[in-house]
Amino acid sequence: MHADVVPPPFFCPFPEAVHPDAEELERRAIEWIDDVRVHRTARERARLIGSNSAEFYARFAPTGPTEHVLTAVLWVYWGFAFDDAWCDDGPCSDDPSRFLPMAGQVQRTVESGAAPAEPYAAALHTIVTRMRDQVSGTVTRRFTDAHRHWLQNVAWQVGNRAAGRMPTLPEYLTMRLGSSGGPPTTALLEIANAIEVPPPEMDSPAVRAVTEMTQLVAALDNDLQSFHKEMTETHTDQNIITVLCHHDRLDPAAALDAAVSIRDRVLLRLLDLRERARTGASEELRTYLDGLGHAIRGNIDWAATVPRYLAGAPGTPATSVRDQPNDPNPAPLPFPAFSWWWDRSL
Repeated sequence: MHADVVPPPFFCPFPEAVHPDAEELERRAIEWIDDVRVHRTARERARLIGSNSAEFYARFAPTGPTEHVLTAVLWVYWGFAFDDAWCDDGPCSDDPSRFLPMAGQVQRTVESGAAPAEPYAAALHTIVTRMRDQVSGTVTRRFTDAHRHWLQNVAWQVGNRAAGRMPTLPEYLTMRLGSSGGPPTTALLEIANAIEVPPPEMDSPAVRAVTEMTQLVAALDNDLQSFHKEMTETHTDQNIITVLCHHDRLDPAAALDAAVSIRDRVLLRLLDLRERARTGASEELRTYLDGLGHAIRGNIDWAATVPRYLAGAPGTPATSVRDQPNDPNPAPLPFPAFSWWWDRSL
């Protein structure tokens, strides 16, 4: 494969936005990091702070109450620390028998609110406590379910790695929908914005579809933005490009084009369905739908400069955005797990 495969400007019609208290959020988050110590070395601390997680979620919820946005920011920092230690690297990254007990303990922390002794779960407990003090039981349950979805799909990813198995494209897209961290990250939008979307709206097929499409678009964006860096570090195993190269026998440039096409088709449908979902929507749902747009654009802007995803030399933006799709094809994805997003009844 060629390490010079870099994505074109990303189709993204959403405007850039960032919370005015982003610097304060970062300062307070670093204080929390040093207090809970989910890092073992100075290098791990620097890597975690270098994730720029405060900026990341400040872009997702640019108008949320600062204390609520801080709760989301802390979880993102925690999520990156957990991901580095247990999911992408470390002793559990290719061993389901070790990952699953850890994931179960972590998930139980979210469900029960109990304070465990294990450092990562203990750090998560401080965040869950903030959540329970700030939002309703309904919103907390939604986050809990989303958190479980994430860990379940990370376990799937770990299992593939342990077996040396490259998933097919439909399998990969289904897995990546959760393993990227999209479900809990979008669930944090209610917490960060101090809202509760009424259940009939949040549980409607249209809103569920827009939420899932947001998660997949952001996941594929991360795949495309990180591919160059992962290739130079020989760290890539399961990525949209490697999946297409392996199963469809495409070269990296052709796989990149195919991946961008999939991503743009999903975003085109998302835009259409999101606009229709806004008709007659409550103020809370409108705020949530706006947040999904901020999430897509914020993820792109954040990844363009964060070292975790840089495609070029440090300080060189990895991507830019454009108003029109690279591929205007409006056809549904030909996979049963996703074709329902294009159902005319939505």
